[in-house]
Amino acid sequence: MSLSSSSSSSSSSQKTWIVHGILAGTAIAAAIGARAYLSGSRKFRSRVVGIIPARYASSRFEGKPLVKILGKPMIQRTWERSKLASTLDHVVVATDDERIADCCRGFGADVIMTSESCRNGTERCNEALEKLEKKYDVVVNIQGDEPLIEPEIIDGVVKALQLAPDAVFSTAVTSLKPEDGLDPNRVKCVVDNRGYAIYFSRGLIPYNKSGKVNPDFPYMLHLGIQSFDSKFLKVYSELQPTPLQLEEDLEQLKVLENGYKMKVIKVDHEAHGVDTPDDVEKIESLMRERNLL
Repeated sequence: MSLSSSSSSSSSSQKTWIVHGILAGTAIAAAIGARAYLSGSRKFRSRVVGIIPARYASSRFEGKPLVKILGKPMIQRTWERSKLASTLDHVVVATDDERIADCCRGFGADVIMTSESCRNGTERCNEALEKLEKKYDVVVNIQGDEPLIEPEIIDGVVKALQLAPDAVFSTAVTSLKPEDGLDPNRVKCVVDNRGYAIYFSRGLIPYNKSGKVNPDFPYMLHLGIQSFDSKFLKVYSELQPTPLQLEEDLEQLKVLENGYKMKVIKVDHEAHGVDTPDDVEKIESLMRERNLL
């Protein structure tokens, strides 16, 4: 090997170690920040509010919250199911659209008006939380397009967060069907041996050398519901977007990239979200089968 190539290799190696050092330092700083934040949040988190963020504009399905599901607006179906959860002290709808607000007030829901500048449902939940008169310890972000949400799942994510004082976030997963393994609209999750999230992806995880879905592996599908420590929700909204969050377009990755812990529970539930107009008929068929009229 020539002297110049040896020098170049050494320089490259030094640069690699510098980059690794910077990344390690950033991770350590984030972890220290997480521990400092959590040190003041050890009391039992008892007061819980469920917030259903809803917006009218949608690239795939405009006006989705107001679409009728067997005669009732979808947002009403979701609100009624959420009200059955025993852990929620209060349920509100957070929206920036008067059409949605008027509809929700019509069937008896409390509505918090939020700004159009909210970039996602989590930011809308944070703004709504700040406008609520009462103070809450836990905020449950309930997806408005899940008219068949199980109250037991809401209770499950709340209790998981309450029983994990080192976590600031909790969510739920269920078994992934093999045919959905390569569907980017089905978000996958992997967890550690203690039930804390390791990663979420639109791609198949874990990914094996064959490049194919292993029908014998217990892949996990992420369900949209999530709960936050209310103090952390404010912190979350102030954190800058992170590379993995932006690449995968998944909000929860910002939590993990900043060194915070996320508790995950596994439930026996099929995801029945409404993403496109074609999903409405499927939901209605399921409701008829279950006599949820």
